Amino acid sequence: MFDHQGNRKYLNKKERRLFYNAVCNLDDINERAFCLTLFYCGCRLSEALNLRFSNIDPLEKQIVFKTLKQKTNIRYRAVPVPPELLALLRKRNDQGKIWKFSKVTAWRIVKRCMIKAGLEGTKATPKGLRHGFAVACISANIPITVVQRCLGHTDLKNTAIYLEIGGAE
Repeated sequence: MFDHQGNRKYLNKKERRLFYNAVCNLDDINERAFCLTLFYCGCRLSEALNLRFSNIDPLEKQIVFKTLKQKTNIRYRAVPVPPELLALLRKRNDQGKIWKFSKVTAWRIVKRCMIKAGLEGTKATPKGLRHGFAVACISANIPITVVQRCLGHTDLKNTAIYLEIGGAE
């Protein structure tokens, strides 16, 4: 959870709040919905970009992600989301992919929000959001197997690294 120089690779609770506040002040509804998807779901950037409107399940209050990390063993996972995110996504009446921008543009959107939030370094990335999501789940006493499922990990060892987080978290 730290880079080779000892810098944290995840957003802590306070930093997640700062990011959330910056996202809520975005004028562009698409950018806001995209950043909140990363924030609330802990998905990989590529998984968010590959979401389709058919992946939104408003009745079950969840988004179904195709786990893209395992190329040979395609799996799907459902992640519960708050009504706030579902409402933002429903405002767009469209078909096909939810977001039409590239990976580079998505990175820039997240980076711009991180800067607005006053966050920088290794943790101020889409991956930092993913790690921060996992840490927040573990801190909230969500069972490790549920966190594993939300993150799309096949091996529990990959999820167990979040149990080693110390400090204020």
